[in-house]
Amino acid sequence: QVQLVESGGGLVQAGGSLRLSCGNSGQPFSSYVMGWFRQAPGKEREFVAAITGSGSDTYYSDSVKGRFTVSRDNAKNTAYLQMNSMKPEDTAIYYCAADPRFGGRAIFSEDRDYDFWGQGTQVTVSS
Repeated sequence: QVQLVESGGGLVQAGGSLRLSCGNSGQPFSSYVMGWFRQAPGKEREFVAAITGSGSDTYYSDSVKGRFTVSRDNAKNTAYLQMNSMKPEDTAIYYCAADPRFGGRAIFSEDRDYDFWGQGTQVTVSS
């Protein structure tokens, strides 16, 4: 059973930065596409960013493009979401997700395309 464990959430002021981490027990880690999603109170879960297994390709939602960076360290079985220039509207529970289809070579932006999910970590941005 693949397990995803997230860390790094917390409270930050507007304009600040946070880095989320997601450890993935699935092997080989490089065969999993990794995605990040978020869900704000009263809203549906939305796509944030994703990265292919090799790390060669990334994809972002328009709302975070230019501010957030997704990356991965396959030697550490960990994916990251670096969040800069944060805004109050970034406040949400952030989830990492993983899927092994196509050996990690395809990127998915729909939550239904991911088989494995982390428990979520709260991110709060104060104004």
